[in-house]
Amino acid sequence: MAHALPQRILVAPSGFKESLDADAVAAAIGAGVRRALPGAMVKAVPIADGGEGTAKTLAAATGGRLIPVTVTGPVGQPVEAHYAMLGGDASGTAVVEMAAAAGLRLVPHDQRDPGLTTSRGVGELIAAAIDAGAQQILVGCGDSGTSDGGMGALQALGVRILDAVGNEVPAGGNHLCRIDRLDLSGLHPALADRSVPLTLALNQHNVLTGARGVARVFGPQKGATAQQVEAMSAGFEHWAAVLRRDALDSARTTDFATAPGTGASGGLGAGLAAVGASLLPRFEALLDSGLAGIDLDGLLRGADLVITAEGAIDFQTPRGKVPAEVARRAALHGVPVVALAGTLGRGCRDVHDIGIDAIASIVPIPMTLREAVDDGERLLVEAAERFMRTIILGASMAAARLSARDAW
Repeated sequence: MAHALPQRILVAPSGFKESLDADAVAAAIGAGVRRALPGAMVKAVPIADGGEGTAKTLAAATGGRLIPVTVTGPVGQPVEAHYAMLGGDASGTAVVEMAAAAGLRLVPHDQRDPGLTTSRGVGELIAAAIDAGAQQILVGCGDSGTSDGGMGALQALGVRILDAVGNEVPAGGNHLCRIDRLDLSGLHPALADRSVPLTLALNQHNVLTGARGVARVFGPQKGATAQQVEAMSAGFEHWAAVLRRDALDSARTTDFATAPGTGASGGLGAGLAAVGASLLPRFEALLDSGLAGIDLDGLLRGADLVITAEGAIDFQTPRGKVPAEVARRAALHGVPVVALAGTLGRGCRDVHDIGIDAIASIVPIPMTLREAVDDGERLLVEAAERFMRTIILGASMAAARLSARDAW
């Protein structure tokens, strides 16, 4: 009936970068829904997208565990990171979350220079997982704070990156143009002989070079000036040429410049592809593989309404973000989709074309970004409650109109 209230509500969000992981976002939205509609059946399904919280989410879903490791952070200082050893049917798989070692949240605001940060800690996590007995490695790419083309990760895995006189090139994307050659003779044996498969779960829309290359699209978010963006673009062009020549023999057919996913996490995709990593669309690797331990499509079939969320809804949302994927799958089952966001940015209205029926910001009054980030949980709870009360009002009005027509 037109006036029936949704009773089976699926909450399927991503995390809010630098604020809440996907589990916390899902819990907050669920709490808000129950405030407005206490009798509803609410299923919270946080969606791992490769970014912050991916390792924790997959460990919880499979009965695995998080393994703490101290690694080199993006600005060169030690940070406490982790990887997940999955359980159940996924036993033997290690999940390395790029953001845990080199995420943007680990880069202090006054040090956000993407030309200086390093992905070295990501390589250190991969090596630690291999040495602990992992049979395969899945690297979640997202929420990165680096733009070094994966150079630091390769160095941590034993690759020597040399300039024209044979000296090691310093860390950071500023030095990509100085690279003359790679020496793979010291590459971790498990990667050199392909005995431990390495897979990256990433946004396939992100490419290394060109007009839609990672420097131009994401450089400004990481603190790059217009001049730095152009310098980084040139650096990535040079890096792609070096990788094409010096990659493992089995990887040299890769188009390191423009293949889908090569620009993921500041070019980490291209760098690790050079040592044999497979680059997979994030939802194929995380959802369709069964590693996430959820049957999203099965849950959608039984839902009356889906609420998804991410930190910002804007022109990038249709390009491989969680709300777009949730909406795509929900449309196959005729389920309406609501998306909540911390901010509604340029191009946010375009998401209606990909199946998101309604959008709303969780910020009800003017406040600073810092205030919104710090108070994200409360804002989400209250925004979900407001939205559900709007739906209840709409259903009541529809019922009143039907009664009025009967009386007429």
